[in-house]
Parts: sequence; structure tokens; C-alpha cells
Amino acid sequence: MNSNIKSNLIFLCLLLHSVLSQAQDFQLHYDFRHTVDPKLNPKNFPMISFQYFKEIDTLGTGSFLFKAQTFLDGEKNNTNQAFLQVSQSLRFWKPKVYLSLNYSGGLGIAEPSFGYYIRNSFGVGVAYPFQWKGAWISAAALYRYNAFQKGSHDPQFTFYFGRGFLNYKIFVEGSIVAWTENRNQGIEYTKGLTGKKFAFFGDPQIWFTIKKGLAVGSRVSLYYHLLTDKNIVQAYPTVGTRYKF
Repeated sequence: MNSNIKSNLIFLCLLLHSVLSQAQDFQLHYDFRHTVDPKLNPKNFPMISFQYFKEIDTLGTGSFLFKAQTFLDGEKNNTNQAFLQVSQSLRFWKPKVYLSLNYSGGLGIAEPSFGYYIRNSFGVGVAYPFQWKGAWISAAALYRYNAFQKGSHDPQFTFYFGRGFLNYKIFVEGSIVAWTENRNQGIEYTKGLTGKKFAFFGDPQIWFTIKKGLAVGSRVSLYYHLLTDKNIVQAYPTVGTRYKF
């Protein structure tokens, strides 16, 4: 084969892989948490989520994820909370265990009109992605620093799963992030508290493809020790649409 033709074919394959190995995901949901739990939630509201994912290259040396989410539960459905997450995995060795780096944080507004932080967290650890019975799975264990007034040093565990059915006309996915943190965050509200608390967030989802790139479905937001100090799991369902491009 002519060397120029061979080089062009290699370049075309690499370009095609770079296009196929990245995805942008836009989701619009309507959250029914007031319907489910009216005592703790004054209203149902829309929610917007955007996600960008990209593999670094064709050699399997890592991936990059950016995710942003906003709740439109403010006055006249203005933005009341914004959250973002950035994750990077890297591998420069043969064993398929990745260095995992993570950042998350955000801002919010509480009634009547004062702001609050979704405190920054920084994580570093290892991740192991694999396939099992047709499912894509990734598990990660990290050291996590929660940037409270009184900093908290903790473990974090992250689990992701995704599996397609009926030639991916139905797709089930979701993640669970679990960690510990200091009960005393160095602020007046937590003054006098001691020890650690366990918390987690999950977002299992199911999607039904309408046509290429467009799907309808549902997500359930799971909270433990995030919205209340009570020892209860809060589960809030949504209906939504998703467009991948």
C-alpha cells in the first residue's frame, strides 16, 4: 500500500475515533420532589444538566469529564443553585488502573435572599473501569479534601454503571458518590458537633430513544445526609428529555 494512502487512512481512523470518543449530553428535567416530599420541598421545578465527556486519545491513557447542573427553583423559576464537576483520569502504564483527579463545587441561594456555598471538594485516587455482562462499569477510591472553614480529610468512593438494551434503544445508567466529612464544619451552625458523618448522592436513570440523539426518560436523585441531618434516604424522581451530540 502506498505510504501516503496508508498515512491518510491512519489519520482518518484517528480523527474518526476522536469524534466518536467524545460526547456532549444536554438534559432537561422536571423534578417532582415537592409532590413526593412536600414538608421539606416547597415546589416542583425544572432542572438543566450539561455533560461533556472525551477520551484523551486512542491509547486508552485516560478521559475527561465536565458536568454542570442548575436547579430552576427560585422565584419565577430563576436559577437557585448551580453545581459543577470536573474529573480527569490518566494512565501511562500497562495495568488498567487509572490515576483519578476530581473537583466539585457550586453556589446556591436560600430564602429569603442569602447565598451559600456548595463547598469545594478536591479528590485524588485510583479508578478501575471494566465491562461485565454487557455493562460499562467504573469504580474509584479517592482521598477527598472538603474545603469547609475547618477542612475535612476523608475517603470517597465513586461507582458508575451503564448498560444498553434492545440495541441501545433503552439505556440504563447512573452513578453513586459516597464519602465522609466532619460534622463540625467550622461554622456557627455546626459548632459543638464532633466526629464524622457518612453521605452519598446517586442519580440512577433510564432513557428511551425516540430518534438518533434524542431520548425521553427519568432520573431519581438520591440524597443521604445532604439535604437533612436525619438518617433517611431522600429519593426524588423526574421526567426529562436528553439530547446527545
